[in-house]
Amino acid sequence: MVDVILLFRIIMPTGKTVFAQIMDLVPDYELEKCIDKYKGDYKTKKFTCRNQFMVMSYTQFTRSSSLRVVEATLTAFSSKLYHSGLKLMHKSTLAEMNENKSWLIYKDFAQVLIKRASGLYKDDYFRIGLKAMVYAFDSSTIKLCLSLCPWAKFHHNKGAFKMHTLMNLRGSIPTFIWLTEGKVNDMNGLDVIPVEPGAYYLFDKGYVDFYRLYNYFQKRNAFYVTRAKDNMKYEVTQEHEVDQQTGIIRDLTIRLSGSIVSKDYPDEMRLVIYEDYTEGKNTIYRFLTNEFELLPITIAELYRERWQIELFFKWIKQHLHIQSFFGTTENAVYTQIWIAICDYLLLIIAKKLYHMEQNLYIISQAIGLILFERVPLSDMFKQLDNSKLEPDIDEQLSLF
Repeated sequence: MVDVILLFRIIMPTGKTVFAQIMDLVPDYELEKCIDKYKGDYKTKKFTCRNQFMVMSYTQFTRSSSLRVVEATLTAFSSKLYHSGLKLMHKSTLAEMNENKSWLIYKDFAQVLIKRASGLYKDDYFRIGLKAMVYAFDSSTIKLCLSLCPWAKFHHNKGAFKMHTLMNLRGSIPTFIWLTEGKVNDMNGLDVIPVEPGAYYLFDKGYVDFYRLYNYFQKRNAFYVTRAKDNMKYEVTQEHEVDQQTGIIRDLTIRLSGSIVSKDYPDEMRLVIYEDYTEGKNTIYRFLTNEFELLPITIAELYRERWQIELFFKWIKQHLHIQSFFGTTENAVYTQIWIAICDYLLLIIAKKLYHMEQNLYIISQAIGLILFERVPLSDMFKQLDNSKLEPDIDEQLSLF
């Protein structure tokens, strides 16, 4: 990494710092509206909510492990703070702001960034070739110490909260996030996510609830693709011809036969049975959908795209620092989460606007090292050997 830093210092060392360029993407007027809505700067004398956002963003990009480390590093770089838009903030001040400034400020501001990112990526090519919107929905459990965070109830005397996320797979943009106690059932997330007619929704079999599938998706003319549970009872009403060389074993039209579920979901469904040969494993998957027009192999490939949301959870935990929390109250934890999400969105926006071809892992690794360097974001990777920033572990997760 030393070579990487030295290289950045000799490439066009003029202009704004990298951190300042990223923060220039913050729409000040929209942020101020969010702050005013919750009276975030009411009776503020020295440090504003924008100062809090800037310093907390610095901690995310540098993956600082504690507020003490944040204060120490900002002190060390005190001569560079002004030109980056940062203020030296003592750890006690930042901790107090995280405890008291409403986390809803940054939740609302994230919606502004989501709208902007979605507009930038709306015409991007999608691997499956679908023009319709494609979303993946899942949740991730983030553990906390229950004795320090009694509000985050989970089970077996453990503390945690859940991040229920709906992701637009064009650009890997989290369009809807619902934070709850860890004990909240994942299935409840289907009750609150926005559902668009004609869009596709991908989720694993833990979300299979036939009443919800019928009323939230089928009746709203939206498509779902999920995996069938092993104990699902059904009868075949029609079998379609398949090309088994693609890995498709059967393509069936079915009706549920259970006494209760047949009333919960009275319409026909499609069951695609697929054999996956990747990684030397012959594994059978059964995909359940209400989409009857696409080729069966397209249904399997569509579900494969669900891995993007798994990478999002892994990425935001590891590369935006939310494993160590800088406060124990619900407000402090949620503030840190929502600012981390805002920073993720700022990187997504910067990637598009500055035509960065690298993946977000490489971008975040590099930016965390050179926040105070004066190099244009559009040029920062042109003379860089990206292999120096490649992850040590394979970031591809299980596709199914």
